[in-house]
Order: sequence, then C-alpha cells, then structure tokens
Amino acid sequence: MKWAWKIARLAGIDVYVHATFFILIVWIGLTYWAIGQSIAAVIEGVGFVLVLFSCVVLHELGHALTARRYGIATQKITLLPIGGVASLEGMPDDPKQEIMVALAGPAVNMVIALLIWLLLLASGSWVSWSELSITDSSFLQRLMLINIMLGVFNMFPAFPMDGGRVLRAALAMRMDHNRATQLAARVGQALALWLGFIGLLYNPFLVIIALFVWIGATAESGIEQVKSTIHDMTVGRAMLTNFQVLSPDDQLSHAIELTLAGTQKAFPVVLEEKGINNKMVGVLDQTDLLKGLQSGGEHDRVREFMQSDILSADIHEPLDKVLERLQSSHCPLISVTEADKLVGIVNLDNIMELINIQNALHGHDEDTSTPSS
Repeated sequence: MKWAWKIARLAGIDVYVHATFFILIVWIGLTYWAIGQSIAAVIEGVGFVLVLFSCVVLHELGHALTARRYGIATQKITLLPIGGVASLEGMPDDPKQEIMVALAGPAVNMVIALLIWLLLLASGSWVSWSELSITDSSFLQRLMLINIMLGVFNMFPAFPMDGGRVLRAALAMRMDHNRATQLAARVGQALALWLGFIGLLYNPFLVIIALFVWIGATAESGIEQVKSTIHDMTVGRAMLTNFQVLSPDDQLSHAIELTLAGTQKAFPVVLEEKGINNKMVGVLDQTDLLKGLQSGGEHDRVREFMQSDILSADIHEPLDKVLERLQSSHCPLISVTEADKLVGIVNLDNIMELINIQNALHGHDEDTSTPSS
C-alpha cells in the first residue's frame, strides 16, 4: 500500500501505518485542545487513541496468528483511520477453519476487555455498568467499553466485518462456497440499507458505516465470482506465450523500442544460460523504464533499474492461487515455468481477459440453453 510506513514487527509480521492515520491524530489533538485548552488534554486524547489502535493491532494479529496455524501467511498489518487491515494471503478452504480465523479478532478484544475489568476490580476502581460512559469514565473504563464495542461491531453479519465471514463459512457448510458468498453478500447489503435508513433518521455517521458495509459486501461478492470462474483452471490456461524479453545487459533504448513496437508494458529480464534464455532474474515495467530514463538516460543498462524481487509459478499451479499471489505483490507479472524452463508469463490483464471470455461463454451457453417462445 502506498503512503504507508513500517513502524514495528510483531510475531514475524510487519506493521505499517498509513499516512491518513496521522490526519486522525491531528484531528483528535485539535478536538481535545478545543475542549480542554491544555496540552495535558491533547496528550490524554492522543494517548487514548494510540492505545486503542494498539488494541486494533492485537485484533488483526489474532486473525494473522490463527491463520498461520492453518498454513496461511500474513504479509503485513496496516493501520488506517477506520481501523486495521491484516493482509492475509488467503482464507482457509475449510469453513470451520475460516470461522476460527474470523472469530479470533473479536475474541482478542473481548479478552482485553476482560483483563481490564479484572484490573479495575482488583484496584477498587470498578463502578456499576450503568455508570460507565464513553465520554466521562476513566481511561481504562473507556478502553474496556470500546473493546467490547469493537468485538460486538465486528460480529455484524456483513462483509467486510468478521461476522460476514462467519456467516459465509456457516453457509458454506451447507452449500458451495460461491453460493454461500453471494448469499452472505446479499445479507450484508440488506443490512447496509437498513443501517443507512436508520442513519438518515437519527445519526448521519451510520450512513458512512452503511456505505462501508455495502462496498465491502459488493467487493467480496465480486472477488468470489472471479475465483469461481477460474476454479480448477491452471496458470497454463492464462499465460502469455508470445512475449518479448530483455537481457540484464540490454540498454534502456532496447526496452523503449519493444514498448513502442507493441502493447507489452512489463518485460521479463532473463539471463542466458548455455545459449538458452530460460532463467528469469528480474522484471522491467514502464515505471522502472521511465525512472531509468529520467535519472540516467537511454544508454543505461536494464540491470540497474529492473525489479529483482520476482515471482514464479509452475505451469500446473492453480490459477486462483497465482492470482492471489499476484494481487498481494508489487511485481507486475509472474514467470511460468515447466521443468524449470521459462515457458510463459502471466499478469493481471491477461487473467482478467480470460475471466471476461469465460463469463461471455457462460452467458452464451445460458442463452442457447433457454428455449425461445
């Protein structure tokens, strides 16, 4: 994610904060200054938000560590003004495992709330539930209440909340995964409409939440539709076999010629071994090319500006898994190999072309199978 900086590494997972998060911090600081007219008030307000978002990190870490138990890695956790996002490489295919991953986040919030409650009891600072308030209670009391609210809110049965994934997994125990996702997405959209209506009557902030839920449900439905379309396909079905390559010692001027001569925008950089171009050592895309031309010129070598962090897939690897890897990486293409020899490349554009073709063929089959009146 652009405009995000790494701030920590927990349990082998990098934690990033997005630039927009600092807008929230400034807004909180100004709000507390307007109320208290003191630096102490600003420090208290900003400090509370930072501690609260530490709980958000732990929430996302709960998802990540549970997913790790089932062999699913997490690339990073990113803090945003609206919360945190754990970039899992996927979700378990087993619905029971998906439920465990989804529940892990809210469970962390409930455990935090329980620990704070026990601490308040032990210190004699506990008051009755009726006296608790988000605005007027003590630091720990407010932190406990908000963790409870986060746990409950995330169980709202709509994507992208954890409750939506629990609902989808529960439905997937009785039907296929795609149908379960579509049904869970419709439930989420219906709840978003209801929430938006309530928001128009009572609280405009609920309209923003409703929009967030609607977009999340629609996105999850679209992602699952894509996965369903390419299910059981291998990467060999989508790969490009007619493509241009560069050598690490080529000048950037050669990359310019290839770019202008065709539609290819990203080029595998291959190293010639024993007279056969079969080892990919980098990728040069249009951004790299322009950066090289601006800093050096067309006579600079490709090796100086190519991306060396490359991805590779076997020709028989499932296409949906390759798509997930491609979407979660910064590399514009994946090399496709057979017996360790480069036989093709695949990028997002040609995968989407294949999906569009498959959808068109599926629509045609449905039209021809429907009897005309």
